[in-house]
Amino acid sequence: MKKAYLVLENGTIFEGKGFGAEGETLGEAVFTTGMTGYQETLTDPSYCGQIIIQTFPMIGNYGVNNEDFEAPESVASGYVVREFCDKPSNFRSTSDIDSFLKEHNIVGIYDIDTRALTRKIRDNGVMNAAITTDISDIDSLLERIKNYSIGNPVDIVSVKEKQFFNVENPKFNVVLFDFGHKHNIRRWLNKLGCNVTICPNTTTAEEIRQLSPDGIMLSNGPGDPADDKISVQTLKDLIPDQIPTFGICLGHQLLALANGARTEKLKYGHRGANQPVKDLTSGRTYITSQNHGYTVVNNSLPKEIGKVSYVNGNDGTCEGIVYTNAPAFTVQFHPEAKGGPLDTGFLFENFIKLMEDNKKG
Repeated sequence: MKKAYLVLENGTIFEGKGFGAEGETLGEAVFTTGMTGYQETLTDPSYCGQIIIQTFPMIGNYGVNNEDFEAPESVASGYVVREFCDKPSNFRSTSDIDSFLKEHNIVGIYDIDTRALTRKIRDNGVMNAAITTDISDIDSLLERIKNYSIGNPVDIVSVKEKQFFNVENPKFNVVLFDFGHKHNIRRWLNKLGCNVTICPNTTTAEEIRQLSPDGIMLSNGPGDPADDKISVQTLKDLIPDQIPTFGICLGHQLLALANGARTEKLKYGHRGANQPVKDLTSGRTYITSQNHGYTVVNNSLPKEIGKVSYVNGNDGTCEGIVYTNAPAFTVQFHPEAKGGPLDTGFLFENFIKLMEDNKKG
């Protein structure tokens, strides 16, 4: 394998070996602590524009299959691992991680001390980075790294036109407002008897009203929620309609902004399948899957509009909101991802009950 380098914005250089696609890539370097689920990680649209660092030392041992993708394509900017397995063993495997990266044009680097790299990001915070085979002009490279911006990632990952996923004998019709949804969100809704219409992030409030939905699902997605001003305004316009609403991750943040709350960037985010979340009503702690770099600021939501329902067990940041001005609730974590593995799947059932109660009037 060819020698490659991971160069951080602060000038730190890690030498390793290249795998996956050839070339150079820029992105925001973030780490995820998941011990498994690398295929779901690589196909999660929330990683758009980011260089993913896996803290687990061995990646690729069970290969890749086409059934577990969370999106058709990977939009990650790069991939960093300690060691990758080029001879996977699993009865469902149809390919290997190196071939996957090549197929999706993702530049990767391995033989990196990911423990030291992760500690550096934890100490200094998330920063831009590059994976390259050429560091001969380091000053020019660092300038390009510092000037890198993800841009408008939601516009990249959202569907471009409506998509329809219907079931036999549907109980409800749900609009999935797409900011970069993971497929398992739609699968959960279908499994629970919902017709699902996936709508682009540019969909207006009036266009959603014309679909006469029983409920609205706000999806996950990438980037800074404060940049999605049009979507925030659309959600604000929909509040008077009192449509039952359930938001996940970016959807959680956008609805909070629509209701007057504030968001802020975390030092290094929450990414992985082992994030503890405390239910403030029951006191129970759940193990959850998460992938986000921003959070809703605690106590920034007006008290007459809603209250924080879940907090992160590590840093106390907001992990959920229950609204009193509308039939709506949101969570920062991913209940569809089976972090526990089924700990918070009940939230989808709560959404179904919210729609049932709304129909009863």
